[in-house]
Amino acid sequence: MRKKIQRSMVMVLAVTLLLSYIILTLITYNTNLSTLESEVRQEAKYIQAAINISGAQYLEEMDGVDWTTRVTQIDENGDVLYDTRRDSSTLENHSGRKEVQEALENGEGEDVRLSDTVGHEMYYYALLLDDGTVLRASKSMDGLVRTALGNLPVMAGVAAVMLILAYYLAKWQTKRLVRPIYELDLEHPLDNETYEELTPFLEAMDRQNKEKEAVSNMRKEFSANVSHELKTPLTSISGYAEIMKNGMVRPQDIPLFSERIYKEARRLITLVEDIIKLSKLDEESVELEKEDVDLYDLIREIVSRLSPQASQKNVRMEVTGESVKYFGIRQILDEMIYNVCENAVKYNNENGRVSVWVGDTLNGPKVTVTDTGIGIPKEHHERIFERFYRVDKSHSKERGGTGLGLSIVKHGALLHGAKVTVHSTPGRGTRIEMQFPKGKG
Repeated sequence: MRKKIQRSMVMVLAVTLLLSYIILTLITYNTNLSTLESEVRQEAKYIQAAINISGAQYLEEMDGVDWTTRVTQIDENGDVLYDTRRDSSTLENHSGRKEVQEALENGEGEDVRLSDTVGHEMYYYALLLDDGTVLRASKSMDGLVRTALGNLPVMAGVAAVMLILAYYLAKWQTKRLVRPIYELDLEHPLDNETYEELTPFLEAMDRQNKEKEAVSNMRKEFSANVSHELKTPLTSISGYAEIMKNGMVRPQDIPLFSERIYKEARRLITLVEDIIKLSKLDEESVELEKEDVDLYDLIREIVSRLSPQASQKNVRMEVTGESVKYFGIRQILDEMIYNVCENAVKYNNENGRVSVWVGDTLNGPKVTVTDTGIGIPKEHHERIFERFYRVDKSHSKERGGTGLGLSIVKHGALLHGAKVTVHSTPGRGTRIEMQFPKGKG
């Protein structure tokens, strides 16, 4: 960046010097042209006055003078009567010359063109004499170009000096400008005192740092929780297996120990499966295609699958509402609703009830799961969707579960653009609503 700024500053100066030279050259040229025109006009008028007083012999008397201005006398027919540079008899007829025509018509005329006689760019000024002939004075403009180009070496020398000076000044100034950027404290962006233009960038960096820190802390917490949750069933399985291996279990107790090992293994498998589901949802790597899903039929299937679990606790489940089709990923929708319904059964009271309603609202399809269970204190409503978070850790093991069910619900809702809300009072049950967006998911 520093080299780029240096190049830009030197380039700006080089362009400025070039434009300055062009403008100066144009000003010098126009000034000299005005001076030349004024001199030629003034000289022509002096000669006109002299001829009108002394006659045409004035020109012949001046033959010995070294004229810097070319003087020509032309009659009304365009024939050249006198010329200071050439023999008049060798010159062609000048009746077609613009300045001559204007002088014959208006008393004076002028023109700028390349002379066929002398081969230079010339300025011509013509005046009508008293005897009806035309006096024309002209001067070469090549001197103006030479004068303008004469400034070139001086300007080139000045430009070279300025460019060298500009290079070192640009180097020094660039170093001073970028120093605050090089010295930025990226760990604490808002603590830097630097250019005002960098404030939005530093604020964005600070937000990004905080997000990274939050994600890092969440990963650390998740890793710790996973380690703990995996270690618990593995320890149980290892302990039971070791006791059985050492022959410390009575034959009649082997089925009981085997059942415990099976349950812990199933719990471990479920935990791993839930972790994999969450990882896929986090990475948005779900490759399943969306389709039209009848939410009412899906809920009836889920309730049917949960019937054995509900029967063990004497919990009655009922489904009400209407058939509603939603365009989404069937497997994810199934897991979302299943986890909410399973929690409604798991944390219900003996002889309790779970009611599932599905229908179409003004805001889109909606699923509501209401239970008569133990309820959730208000301060836990926001946190129950965190991974491995449990309201009552002392009863978590006896009720089972991985602590990831509602996290899957949350991520599934985000995937479908749905909103999940919780209404619950301890001892009076819980109502969880899943509001899906109107139209296709």
